[in-house]
Amino acid sequence: MARNLDCDAHRRHHIHPNTLSKSKTMFLRKAYYHGMQTDASRSKWFGHQSLRDRTRPEYRGSRAFKGTAMAKNPSWVLRSYPSGMPTVGNWMLEDRPIPEPAEGELLLKTLWLSVDPYMRGRISPAKNYAAGFGLGDLISGGGIGEVISSGSSNFKPGDIVMSDYFGWQLFTTTPASSAKVVTATDAPVQAWLSYLGMPGLTAYFSLLKTGKPKEGETVLISAASGAVGQIAGQIARIKGLDPVAIVGTDAKLEWCKKLGYRQGINHRTSTDLVADVAAVCRNGVDVFIDNTAGPIHDAAMLNLNTFGRVVIVGTIALADRFDQPDIGLRHLRTTLITRARIEGFLLDDHEHEFETAKADLLSWYKQGLLETKEDVVEGIEAVPYAFVRMLNGENFGKQLIKL
Repeated sequence: MARNLDCDAHRRHHIHPNTLSKSKTMFLRKAYYHGMQTDASRSKWFGHQSLRDRTRPEYRGSRAFKGTAMAKNPSWVLRSYPSGMPTVGNWMLEDRPIPEPAEGELLLKTLWLSVDPYMRGRISPAKNYAAGFGLGDLISGGGIGEVISSGSSNFKPGDIVMSDYFGWQLFTTTPASSAKVVTATDAPVQAWLSYLGMPGLTAYFSLLKTGKPKEGETVLISAASGAVGQIAGQIARIKGLDPVAIVGTDAKLEWCKKLGYRQGINHRTSTDLVADVAAVCRNGVDVFIDNTAGPIHDAAMLNLNTFGRVVIVGTIALADRFDQPDIGLRHLRTTLITRARIEGFLLDDHEHEFETAKADLLSWYKQGLLETKEDVVEGIEAVPYAFVRMLNGENFGKQLIKL
């Protein structure tokens, strides 16, 4: 039986522009104006009528999709490379024409966008495992949208699809080969950007395949209330492990305990992370799912058991110094003594097992074994803001943008 999609197991925290504080709203608008051209026709996007309202009429089949360059399509491009922590000013909002899909492409009306920590590497000129953006490039990432026009026989107008190549714009084109039809039959469509998509798959494979935990082992997880962490902790619970959370607020810690984390630490209030990890992991750390790097990594390493496994999933703690050497404690002696295994994790290495993992994740969700929290902001204007707040740890759950 299909799960009640409005039940408490799928929690959502909306941030609508109208609910932002006056100071934050003014900050955002100043930042957006700074990135916009000064032409009066540009500034109208920030009037009382929202972009969402301006695109509400049904466009499918209208003249807006017949090649006219007059149609408005606000699009975020990279203005400058961050020298430290990214700010909204690193992007610029441009009015672009709605693109025409080429053969093998889809024209999509964007419904949801996802921002994720890995994207920090893509806005740096430094070498990265994912292709970076050049100055002036349209930013892209995961998204869900409606097919408006199709250059592929595999898709038709009206299909709802997800892809990892959604431009940060209201209307975008993407290769049909990258798209997958999604439905709301068993879970909300945005779940394909969360526990049924990249974050859920990352949690699944980083823990079960790379971490290789044994029943009863202690699994320490940083950024435990985030998109990956909230799923990893629940998988650990389902598999009979002992999950321990590291988070940045007391509210996030309480949420993690509700999900099944036995105990946890607020690293922002801790005065001795090494001692605090030892206190909540009394039998030591067997598996560490490292979503952050930095001092949390050091504390975990100094509490690692013999033959412990450290899975490097993310380095968000380095977001403000991404292009600088990662200077900290050296753990070679600890690694030698514990015979620990430290392994970097990339999701694409497990592509051949994606369908098995998705089936497990969906099954657990339908059984009521997985809960998720979403942090949702609304409107194309808010996309860079959502990205920056996620990097600063201000989000609570999976960060999404609803258009």
